[in-house]
Amino acid sequence: MHWHQREILLEPRPRGFHLITREVVQQLPELNDIAVGIAHFFILHTSASLTLNENASPDVRRDMEQYFNTFVPENEPYYEHTMEGSDDMPAHIKASLLGSSLQIPISSGALRLGTWQGIYLCEHRNRGGARRLLATMYGS
Repeated sequence: MHWHQREILLEPRPRGFHLITREVVQQLPELNDIAVGIAHFFILHTSASLTLNENASPDVRRDMEQYFNTFVPENEPYYEHTMEGSDDMPAHIKASLLGSSLQIPISSGALRLGTWQGIYLCEHRNRGGARRLLATMYGS
């Protein structure tokens, strides 16, 4: 059994839900050496999040963005944390609701995702910049 840990740098993306599975896997050469294990992904930011969802239809990603923008709107009069822009406090709330980490099984050197599953970067800021993930893998 071996531990591997690597920081993954994701390219900057605009606000929205972005499929990043391929970009993540390309930065994890150690994955090929694990027959059975687990991968843990942790986003090192408070205004973006990670989730698993539909990897085929871009409509799902657009609908997710619309839902969260309606569910957690900008410019609410009760927001006190407003110095960084109208998208900042809603970004923190959305990130807390969706979460900062994922655990995915590893089988035969690959992430063992379901048929229609993909890893999403949920970018909640208008211009969040490059995002970093910490990937920790354990397996044999």
